[in-house]
Order: sequence, then C-alpha cells, then structure tokens
Amino acid sequence: MSDEGEQLPQPDVDDIDLVKVLHALGDPVRLWLLKVYANGQAFSCAPDALGIGHLHKSTVSHHMRIMREAGITSTRAVGRNRYVQLRRDDLDARFPGLLDALLKSMPEDWTRYQPS
Repeated sequence: MSDEGEQLPQPDVDDIDLVKVLHALGDPVRLWLLKVYANGQAFSCAPDALGIGHLHKSTVSHHMRIMREAGITSTRAVGRNRYVQLRRDDLDARFPGLLDALLKSMPEDWTRYQPS
C-alpha cells in the first residue's frame, strides 16, 4: 500500500482474537474476500473489482469494516478512496498455519459459494 493516506483503526497483532477472526470469516462474502485478498495486493473497495458487484456499496463497506475490526485486513484511506490489504504476516504470526489451512480448503469452483 502507498504511504500516503490515513490508516484506519485496527487491532494490534497481540490483540487479534481467534474467535473474532473465525466469526468474521463465517460469512460467505467475507470468505470470498479473503480469497481475493490472499494474493497480497492492496485492493480498492470497488465491488466489481472484488467480484461482488451485485452488492450495494454500503454492504461491501460493512463487510470490510468487520474484517478490519477483526484484524484480518488493514485499510488505508486516501481521500475518498479506501485500499484494503490482508494482514497476512500479522495473522501468520498470531495463528501460524490458519490462513494456509483456510485457503487450501477453499474449493477452486466457487459457484456454490458465490456471495449473495
């Protein structure tokens, strides 16, 4: 992510709670977003770019807030834009192997899990 902009509040690494992480990922849309974010890039919040263009912007913002507050992602505000990135290193340090296990267990064919 760029150094410009403001980092939105998120838990410190030691404060990331497993129950909150698992609860956040219990929603199909957020599980879908985990798979999208897993490539390590920073993404804008544009629903179409995330593969969830059928959802209203406020719904997408809600899902992103839940993930950020659980410590799964970090969000940088640059003007009116938001850029979201997976906190891979922090999550791997806090819960070794968790992300790898989750991502490995996700099916290649997401049609039956397509967020609604």
